[in-house]
Amino acid sequence: MATSLIPTRSYQYKMPGGRRTGTAATAYTVGMMRVEIPTNEPLPAGPLEDYRKLDDTALASRIDEVRQRLGSRVLILGHHYQQDGVIAHADLRGDSYQLSKSAAERTDCEAIVFCGVHFMAETADILVNRPEQVAGRNGLRVNVVLPDTAAGCSMADMAAIEQVEDAWADLGEIIDTDDITPVTYINSAASLKAFCGRHGGIVCTSSNARAVLEWAFARTKRVLFFPDQHLGRNTANSMGVPLEQMCVWNPHDPRLGGNDATTLEKSRVILWQGHCSVHAMFRPEHVDTMRENLPDVKILVHPECAMEVVEKSDLAGSTSYIINQIEAAAPGTSWAIGTELHLVRRLEQEHPEQNIRFLSPTVCMCATMYRIDLAHLCWSLEHLESGNPVNVICVDQDTAHWSVVALERMLDVTALKQG
Repeated sequence: MATSLIPTRSYQYKMPGGRRTGTAATAYTVGMMRVEIPTNEPLPAGPLEDYRKLDDTALASRIDEVRQRLGSRVLILGHHYQQDGVIAHADLRGDSYQLSKSAAERTDCEAIVFCGVHFMAETADILVNRPEQVAGRNGLRVNVVLPDTAAGCSMADMAAIEQVEDAWADLGEIIDTDDITPVTYINSAASLKAFCGRHGGIVCTSSNARAVLEWAFARTKRVLFFPDQHLGRNTANSMGVPLEQMCVWNPHDPRLGGNDATTLEKSRVILWQGHCSVHAMFRPEHVDTMRENLPDVKILVHPECAMEVVEKSDLAGSTSYIINQIEAAAPGTSWAIGTELHLVRRLEQEHPEQNIRFLSPTVCMCATMYRIDLAHLCWSLEHLESGNPVNVICVDQDTAHWSVVALERMLDVTALKQG
C-alpha cells in the first residue's frame, strides 16, 4: 500500500525583508483514503469577522505561532493602559513616547504593531522612519500597524489642526504671536506636533513638562499649551504662575476662545480646553473619602487630573513616575492611585507586597485603547505575515519633518536639564 506526501495548498507570504513559501496542510494518501494533517505553516489571513468568532485561547495560540515564525522581524509595542490579554504578547511595555523611542533604536525589526492609540502609532512612524534611518535600511520603511484604527484618543481629538490654526490667527489680532511659544503634549496628532515645529514650538511629556515650560518662558512671554489644559495648569501652577495669568481657550467659541482682549494680553499661559476623559473622572471628593477610610494612605495621581485633585494628593507624576514610586516603596505601604484602571490593576498584581487601591469608586479606563483586543492583534499580525498589512499608519513627509523638529527641541531641553 503506497503512501504519498501531497501538499494540498501552497501560497506565498512575505515581509518587507523576504519571501517564503509554505503549505497549509499535508495530505497522506493511504490506499483510497486521504487524510489531511495541519502543519505549523500559516493559513492565509482572513476577514476580521472570522477572528472575532475565536475564543481568547485560540487567538493567543495563533498569535504565539505567528510571532515565533516572524521572530525579531516584527516588534509588538504595548502601552501601559492596554488590557492584560494583549499586553502579555508585547515585546516592549511602556508609555507612548518611551515605546516609540525604544522602537526607533531597534535595527532588526521590519514591522511594528503598536497596541496603543492612533497618535502613538503616528509618533512611532515619525521616529522609526526618519530619513537617515530609512537610508540606513537601503530605502526600506518600517511598517507601523495599528490593530484597530478606531483606537483614537478623545483628548487628541479635542484639538484639531484647523482649530489650532484659527486660534493662532485670532491671537495674532491681539498679541504678537512671535511672543508666544506653542507647546503640545505628546498625546496629540502629528499635525499639531508639526504646527509647533513650524512656529518655533516644542513637544512635552508629562515627565518633562516643567523643563519645557521653563525653556519656553526663557524665549517668549507666553505659552499656548494644548491639548490638555490640566497638565498645562498643574505644571504652570507648580512653577508659581498665578491662576489669574492663565486663561482657557475654547475652540468652539468664536469670540477669542471665550476671552476678551484684556484677559489674553495679561495671560502668560493660554490653556486649550481639552482633557483626558479617563483622568477627568477623578474628583477631589474621591481623595477625601479615601483619607477618611484609610488615614495612612498615600494618594498618587497623574498630572492629567484636575488641579483640585492634584493639590489634595501626596504625589503627582507621569506614568513612569507612578510605577517607580510603587517599585521603590517599602513593603506594606498603602496607596490609592488615580490613573487608568488597567495599569493600577496590573500594579496590584505585580506588587502584592504593597496595599494598592484604585482611587475612584467608578471604572476609569481608556475605552478607545480597549478596542484593541486579541482578535485585532491576531488579524493584523497574520495579515502582516501574509504580505498584506492592514491599518498601516504613515505620516506624510512634511508633517513628519516638522514634528521631528519639535520633538528634537524637546530632546535638547531634556538633555540640557539632565546635564
